Amino acid sequence: MISLFDLFKIGIGPSSSHTVGPMRAARRFIAHLNPTFPVARLRVTLYGSLAWTASGHATDKAVILGLAGEAPESVNPDAADDIVHQIGIDRRLFVHGHPVAFDPTCDIVLDRETIPPIHPNTLQFEALASDGTVLDTARFCSVGGGFIVPEDATKQASYAQPDMPLDFTSGTELLDRTCQSGLTVAGVVLANESALRPQTEIAAYLDLIIETMMACVERGLVQHGTLPGRIKVRRRAAALHERLMERARLNQRPPHEAMDWVSLFAIAVNEENAAGSRVVTAPTNGAAGVIPAVLRYYRDFCPDASRAGMHDFLLTAAAVGGLFKLNASISGAEVGCQGEVGVASSMAAAGLAAALGATPLQIENAAEIGMEHHLGMTCDPVAGLVQIPCIERNAFGAVKAINAASLAMHGDGAHHVSLDQVIRTMAETGRDMNHRYKETALGGLAVNFPEC
Repeated sequence: MISLFDLFKIGIGPSSSHTVGPMRAARRFIAHLNPTFPVARLRVTLYGSLAWTASGHATDKAVILGLAGEAPESVNPDAADDIVHQIGIDRRLFVHGHPVAFDPTCDIVLDRETIPPIHPNTLQFEALASDGTVLDTARFCSVGGGFIVPEDATKQASYAQPDMPLDFTSGTELLDRTCQSGLTVAGVVLANESALRPQTEIAAYLDLIIETMMACVERGLVQHGTLPGRIKVRRRAAALHERLMERARLNQRPPHEAMDWVSLFAIAVNEENAAGSRVVTAPTNGAAGVIPAVLRYYRDFCPDASRAGMHDFLLTAAAVGGLFKLNASISGAEVGCQGEVGVASSMAAAGLAAALGATPLQIENAAEIGMEHHLGMTCDPVAGLVQIPCIERNAFGAVKAINAASLAMHGDGAHHVSLDQVIRTMAETGRDMNHRYKETALGGLAVNFPEC
């Protein structure tokens, strides 16, 4: 089982695999670098998808911040650009208290030719002596959702936690555990998490995730201006919010009003993500708006909503997200956007169904529906930015999640396609997908949209 503490991470935008992961990798390299080495210079090489979208996904910025000792969960988003700018001016940073040469313009190498042997999101760090001798090197794979794995350990990497009383590695096993224990899906996850840490700590972390998500929505609702990047995408959430509030004041409430608000919540979060603000990977940054939007829908539009229901939502969503991470992928560079927005929609559908009192079978059905109708979705960010089509795509993923939960709860849980089968199908579809449609900005909208 993958812990919810690993699946839901607090970081900064715009990408979990291209920003959060590389920042963590850079910080880990520096932390493990032998302080007695006479390091004179650092060099970083980005491969594959990281190289193709380095600027648009802020991978270069993330690497610099990580080398400077910053962590995604604690870095001040408002100060990050100043830190990066100053290092660019000084052409150096400090390693274990000593100045080391580092010029981002030449010491961050974008290798778009070499095909990484293990994962398309691979990066290499080198510590060099004054004569150019390599003193130390490390290679990491950023495998989605902010997870990083040393390249030489990727195939052996395990996400299993010790001493899980109700461990599960498939949807079928998860349902079996609910039957055996008499617990809900959320109860099974809570029992497993409780084997790792006190329940008070779990509840506190769930509350932190909820508050971080809701704060991100609130920030996004009031921000105006243009998002970073050369295509100059204007923020829309604040204007949309003002129009919806005005419509409410005039008592103009169309039947689809709730869906307008859900779309707004998702757009608000993903505009914040695109701006490099603080978000929760859920399960990735590119899909960070889906779960907060559906969770906010539950809080604001469902009559019996409660904090306990929000906890059940996230615990259940974590169970589903963990299954996708364990048995397929949540990396857009590996399987396309079906692994990001598709997985987020599946997680949100299951979470909402759980919060509304669905049975385990109905929850599993909701998760399956949520992914089934995202199968084959490509990742083709225009200009390599997490903006078009990513921001609107989160809105649609949130709406689909609500629809999936509703459809599942209108049934008795019986259905033909299982969650395990759709996870396997997603993995196979991702393997078959052309690399141009997997976060390289080399296909789809990324090449058919005329940049002005």
